[in-house]
Amino acid sequence: MKYPPNINIVRIRCTGRINAGHLLHAIRQGADGVMVVGCHKGECEFPDGNLKADRNVNFVKRILKRHGLGENRVNMYFLSAAEAGRFVAAVEDTLKKVEKLGPNPLKTE
Repeated sequence: MKYPPNINIVRIRCTGRINAGHLLHAIRQGADGVMVVGCHKGECEFPDGNLKADRNVNFVKRILKRHGLGENRVNMYFLSAAEAGRFVAAVEDTLKKVEKLGPNPLKTE
Protein backbone atom coordinates (compact mmCIF):
# COMPACT_ATOMS: atom_id res chain seq x y z
CA MET A 1 0.00 0.00 0.00
CA LYS A 2 1.52 3.31 -1.05
CA TYR A 3 0.45 6.82 -0.25
CA PRO A 4 2.25 10.18 -0.23
CA PRO A 5 5.00 10.69 2.37
CA ASN A 6 3.41 13.90 3.68
CA ILE A 7 0.56 11.88 5.22
CA ASN A 8 0.81 11.47 8.99
CA ILE A 9 -1.19 8.51 10.32
CA VAL A 10 -2.31 8.56 13.93
CA ARG A 11 -3.78 5.26 15.10
CA ILE A 12 -6.36 5.16 17.85
CA ARG A 13 -8.48 2.34 19.26
CA CYS A 14 -11.80 3.84 18.13
CA THR A 15 -12.72 6.93 16.13
CA GLY A 16 -15.37 7.57 18.79
CA ARG A 17 -12.54 8.91 20.95
CA ILE A 18 -11.99 11.76 18.48
CA ASN A 19 -13.77 14.95 19.38
CA ALA A 20 -14.21 18.23 17.55
CA GLY A 21 -11.38 19.76 19.58
CA HIS A 22 -8.89 17.22 18.24
CA LEU A 23 -9.87 17.96 14.65
CA LEU A 24 -9.81 21.72 15.13
CA HIS A 25 -6.45 21.49 16.92
CA ALA A 26 -4.94 19.78 13.86
CA ILE A 27 -6.25 22.54 11.59
CA ARG A 28 -5.12 25.30 13.98
CA GLN A 29 -1.65 23.72 14.03
CA GLY A 30 -1.48 24.02 10.25
CA ALA A 31 -2.70 20.69 8.86
CA ASP A 32 -4.01 21.24 5.37
CA GLY A 33 -6.56 18.48 5.92
CA VAL A 34 -7.64 15.72 8.26
CA MET A 35 -9.24 12.42 7.36
CA VAL A 36 -10.91 10.17 9.90
CA VAL A 37 -11.23 6.50 8.98
CA GLY A 38 -13.57 4.39 11.05
CA CYS A 39 -15.34 1.06 10.91
CA HIS A 40 -18.26 0.50 8.57
CA LYS A 41 -21.50 1.87 9.95
CA GLY A 42 -23.08 -0.71 12.23
CA GLU A 43 -19.81 -2.62 12.66
CA CYS A 44 -18.15 -0.59 15.42
CA GLU A 45 -16.85 -2.65 18.33
CA PHE A 46 -17.88 0.15 20.67
CA PRO A 47 -21.44 1.51 20.89
CA ASP A 48 -21.81 4.00 18.04
CA GLY A 49 -18.16 5.09 18.16
CA ASN A 50 -17.85 5.67 14.44
CA LEU A 51 -21.23 7.43 14.30
CA LYS A 52 -20.09 9.77 17.08
CA ALA A 53 -16.94 10.52 15.08
CA ASP A 54 -19.06 11.20 11.99
CA ARG A 55 -21.15 13.72 13.95
CA ASN A 56 -17.97 15.43 15.18
CA VAL A 57 -16.54 15.57 11.65
CA ASN A 58 -19.75 17.11 10.32
CA PHE A 59 -19.77 19.64 13.18
CA VAL A 60 -16.20 20.67 12.37
CA LYS A 61 -17.04 20.89 8.66
CA ARG A 62 -19.73 23.47 9.50
CA ILE A 63 -17.28 25.46 11.64
CA LEU A 64 -14.62 25.46 8.92
CA LYS A 65 -17.15 26.50 6.29
CA ARG A 66 -18.45 29.31 8.50
CA HIS A 67 -14.90 30.62 8.97
CA GLY A 68 -14.01 30.42 5.27
CA LEU A 69 -11.45 27.64 5.66
CA GLY A 70 -13.31 25.10 3.52
CA GLU A 71 -15.42 22.28 4.88
CA ASN A 72 -13.52 19.67 2.85
CA ARG A 73 -10.41 20.05 5.00
CA VAL A 74 -11.95 17.39 7.27
CA ASN A 75 -13.43 14.15 5.88
CA MET A 76 -14.80 10.90 7.31
CA TYR A 77 -14.56 7.47 5.67
CA PHE A 78 -16.01 4.15 6.79
CA LEU A 79 -13.67 1.25 5.91
CA SER A 80 -12.53 -2.05 7.32
CA ALA A 81 -8.89 -2.87 7.98
CA ALA A 82 -9.00 -5.31 5.06
CA GLU A 83 -9.80 -2.61 2.50
CA ALA A 84 -6.33 -1.31 1.66
CA GLY A 85 -7.36 -0.32 -1.85
CA ARG A 86 -10.31 1.70 -0.57
CA PHE A 87 -8.03 3.32 2.03
CA VAL A 88 -5.65 4.50 -0.68
CA ALA A 89 -8.64 5.78 -2.68
CA ALA A 90 -9.86 7.67 0.41
CA VAL A 91 -6.42 9.24 0.85
CA GLU A 92 -6.41 10.28 -2.81
CA ASP A 93 -9.94 11.69 -2.46
CA THR A 94 -8.93 13.73 0.57
CA LEU A 95 -5.79 14.99 -1.18
CA LYS A 96 -7.83 16.15 -4.19
CA LYS A 97 -10.29 17.99 -1.95
CA VAL A 98 -7.51 19.64 0.05
CA GLU A 99 -5.44 20.55 -3.02
CA LYS A 100 -8.51 22.26 -4.46
CA LEU A 101 -8.73 24.38 -1.27
CA GLY A 102 -5.02 25.19 -1.25
CA PRO A 103 -2.74 25.44 1.77
CA ASN A 104 -4.26 26.00 5.17
CA PRO A 105 -4.27 29.79 5.72
CA LEU A 106 -3.58 29.19 9.43
CA LYS A 107 -0.28 27.48 8.63
CA THR A 108 2.75 29.43 9.75
CA GLU A 109 6.17 28.70 8.38
